[in-house]
This record gives sequence, structure tokens and C-alpha cells, in this order.
Amino acid sequence: MVPTSRFEGIAAFVETAEAGSFTAAAERLGLTRSAVGKSIARLEARLGARLFHRTTRSLSLTDEGVRFRESCLRALAELDGAEASLAERSGEPAGRLRIEIPVLFGRQWILPLLLELSARHPRLELDIGFSNRVADLTAEGIDLGVRIGALDDASGLVARRLGTQTTQLCAAPAYLERAGRPQKIEDLAGHACIFERRRGGQSGWRLTDREGATRVVAVSSRLALDRSDAVADAVISGHGIGCLPGWLVGQALRAGTLETVLPDISSDALPIHALWPAQRPLPLKLRVVVDALVGRFLPVAPWDEAG
Repeated sequence: MVPTSRFEGIAAFVETAEAGSFTAAAERLGLTRSAVGKSIARLEARLGARLFHRTTRSLSLTDEGVRFRESCLRALAELDGAEASLAERSGEPAGRLRIEIPVLFGRQWILPLLLELSARHPRLELDIGFSNRVADLTAEGIDLGVRIGALDDASGLVARRLGTQTTQLCAAPAYLERAGRPQKIEDLAGHACIFERRRGGQSGWRLTDREGATRVVAVSSRLALDRSDAVADAVISGHGIGCLPGWLVGQALRAGTLETVLPDISSDALPIHALWPAQRPLPLKLRVVVDALVGRFLPVAPWDEAG
């Protein structure tokens, strides 16, 4: 018989490697920080190897820790697959599914769906991360990702289109009554524009005019914010014109809280995809989530639905 303490040590190690600290791992596991630290210390003693570099301010994996983590993830995936395959015989999705989704879009439009699925399928375990980075799904052991933008690094992945992110110029009616409504792109120069500042990005809006010509329109603004939800808050409050994704402002536009500016001027349209590492057959737990995403976002995006 394999001692259960060995599995406990591995669980503590994997969670600590994922979370980056004993404290965060303890919160995930429902243990004390001391219990997690002692469990990993016993594991290191049993293996005869140091798995973490420890300082008073940081925790990082050693080379041995990196290799051991990869082996543990493979073994845990095998165990999870064994459990899920038995559950699938009854048609019930089961097992752990690690998902990574964009921060704002994910919280507003994907998390509610995932919570519904979690309640509907009690044997389905969801580990949900929020990030706007381009993750290496295969290398990081992520089962499913949602990405907004071009798929330049999708080798070895399967992609399912969920929709399109369109971006719209908009402002509060009170601002437009006060400052006037722009009639052409050039009129934006005389308005208060609220810019979303992106690291390493362009300091302007990429717009396409009536003739189909695309250009980056320089934006002069007293407000430059690095979150699109903060830009939306400022726009709704009447501080100026913003260029925002439809999934963020669609409801406000329908409610009349915001008004479209230059409706025949378009901005970049970016594809939205669900992505997962190629595998056959597709596990039921993954298929259930992908099917739910497709059903929620197609054929009409929920932010474009009336009501």
C-alpha cells in the first residue's frame, strides 16, 4: 500500500509551485502555512533533493523542482483521466479542468457560465485562472484557454471560434450635448478623448473611415487609463469619448447610458477563440465546457442580444 502522506506531499508541492507561495497554496488546500511547509520539507527529505529556492522574499523552483513538477503533473493528469474515464461511462463529466480566460471579458461573460456548469456537474472540478497573457497551454498544463486576437502560436492546439470583438467609439449623451457630436474622424481632435494605455502599444485609435482607409488617429487626452473597464467608467461619467469593446459597453448602449459616436466608422475586429491541446478522443469534461461556450456565444453574442 502506498502511504497517503506521499500524495499529500505531492499535492502540497504542486499547489505551491502553481501558487508561488506557501501561504497561497495553504489557502487553496485548506491547510495552514506551517502544514504545507512541513509537508514539502518531508517530501524533500524523502527525495533527497531541494525542490525550492527559499528566501525571505521569494520562492522559486530549483532545476530538480522543475523536473519533478513536470513529472507530478503528468502523473496527476493520468489519475484524473482514469477517474474521468470511469465517470464518462455514466455520461457525467468529472475530474479537474484547468482553464485560463481573459481578465475582464472572462469575469463578465465566461465565469457565470462556468459557475453554472460547476453547479450542474458536481464531479467536475474547475481551476480557473484570469490573465491577459498568451499562455503556452501545453507546457503549462492548461486544458482550455479563451483568447481574444490573432492565433499566431496555435501549433498543436485546436481552436473553436466563439465570436468577434468589435470596438466602438462612444460617449455619454450628456457629454455629447455639452461638447457636440463629431461628424467625421477629424472632429475627434476637438474632443476630450479617453485613451486606454497599453504597454508597448500605439498611442491612438486604429479606425477605418467610410472609404475603407485605415489609420491610427492620435488621441490627445488628460485621461489615459490602463484598464478598459476604467475607461468605460470615465466615459459613462461624461468625461469624454472612448473606444471600447462591444462586450463591455453593449448593455450601456442599449440602455441609452452611452451613445455611439461616428457609427459608420469602425475599429479593429478581433476573433475570440476557445483553444485546447489537440487530443483524441476529447475528454467529456472538456467537451461539455466547449459546447457550453459555443452555445452561449453563437450564433448571437450575449452582449448583442436585446433585452
